[in-house]
Amino acid sequence: MKNILCPISDERINEQVTRLNALFVILTVVMAFTLNSALFLVFLVADFYIRAFTKLKYSPISYLSSSLSNALNLPLKQIDKAPKIFAARLGLIMSALITILFLLNFTVASILVAGILVFFAGLEFAFAICAGCTIYTYIVLPFYKD
Repeated sequence: MKNILCPISDERINEQVTRLNALFVILTVVMAFTLNSALFLVFLVADFYIRAFTKLKYSPISYLSSSLSNALNLPLKQIDKAPKIFAARLGLIMSALITILFLLNFTVASILVAGILVFFAGLEFAFAICAGCTIYTYIVLPFYKD
């Protein structure tokens, strides 16, 4: 069995913030479907875009997560940032797909993709398991081997 590999970088971030980010992603998706509002999904796409492709220190969700982590005095645990950027890019793709399916009234398909995103975010929030690393290992990495 292969070892799970993740992209690596020199940059570090607080794991507590990433876990809270995952919680807020779950809550945003639930709110979108509960209130039948694409605005929450568009917000999620924008937030993932900021985390995945900009140099901004905070997206709206990560700002909220960081503030909550500080307010709760959660212990600082530094982790590699690269896997979280990869995960944010996967989240961007998934949330964009959910939004498109939702707007086209493909309700079952949008709920299915949203369920996968919520499952991945749940793994991160509850167990600090990065599904992005597994996807990177088995789907992305094989294309970069000689």
